[in-house]
Amino acid sequence: MKALVNIGERANVTGSARFKRLIKEEKFDEALEVARQQVENGAQIIDVNMDEGLLDSKAVMIKFLNMVATEPDIAKAPIMVDSSKWEILEAGLKCIQGKGIVNSISLKEGEENFLRQAKLIKRYGAAVIIMAFDKQGQADTKARKIEICTRSYHVLTEQVGFPPEDIIFDPNIFAVATGIDEHNNYAVDFIEAIREIKKTLPYAMISGGVSNVSFSFRGNNPVREAIHSVFLYYAIKAGMDMGIVNAGQLAIYEDLPKELRERVEEVILNSDDATDRLLEIADKYKAGGSTQDNKQEAAWRDEPVGKRLEYALVKGITDYIDADTEEARLEAERPLHVIEGSLMNGNQWGQTQLICSRF
Repeated sequence: MKALVNIGERANVTGSARFKRLIKEEKFDEALEVARQQVENGAQIIDVNMDEGLLDSKAVMIKFLNMVATEPDIAKAPIMVDSSKWEILEAGLKCIQGKGIVNSISLKEGEENFLRQAKLIKRYGAAVIIMAFDKQGQADTKARKIEICTRSYHVLTEQVGFPPEDIIFDPNIFAVATGIDEHNNYAVDFIEAIREIKKTLPYAMISGGVSNVSFSFRGNNPVREAIHSVFLYYAIKAGMDMGIVNAGQLAIYEDLPKELRERVEEVILNSDDATDRLLEIADKYKAGGSTQDNKQEAAWRDEPVGKRLEYALVKGITDYIDADTEEARLEAERPLHVIEGSLMNGNQWGQTQLICSRF
């Protein structure tokens, strides 16, 4: 299965209470640390959103992005400028280095406005996320998702000359297990729409806000993590390329407790009585504070150093990098053997780069 491009979601005032507080209090240095932590935890793109009624969002976006540009540890990741207002998107595009991504435009206000914005984005050399949204509203069924994305694709490629490889569709991820029957097929609709879009719209990519799918379990992070993991397992197999996630809190599909994984799969795939069956066990996992077994989490430190490095790579754990890397280097005949062994076995680019720097 291909790897998902992780878009860090925490440098976003609408998605992170801590980041919003730091920005409102003008603690920009601490806000930069939020973005840096996302990169260290494996985010390959940073989503930056300053849409907040009590902020001068345009001015704050410009200031924050100019500060990001001076921080090599953050600026090495591409920036996704995220706003519902065009003037803020364009201001952000003028600040970022290299190739950026606009999140987002849509047919919501009609084709004329869509064309104008797309032409400007092309001139700035950025990629663009297109929401499956038109004058009738957000697409919530497979058919509507495919219809809007197909129309948008042809407008962009045929009337604007937009490079198809710079088009990223967001076919709308909605919450499942809400107790409303009409919502039960939302994940299936998204996954099936991905397959059709990837088959019929060459080179276009697929993204989405992953946390949306689990909103009905707010306050129960272990179950939310499991929902994200299972949803992504099927969405990536269908062709999803990237997702807006908290890169430090992505549970591994195979590591989920079997009971929880099976109940969540029933929800994602819309089996009969799936919501009720997940609710039966949800509180049990909420008390644990994690989708992972605590004993297993502690036991990994007793494994041989090669296995510890693999585990740290997969989990994104950086606490023991210096000690474990040095131990592995001393045991190996050549440092290259560590890189070609444990690091490749746990291959996850962000952490591998961090560990390789120790040599």
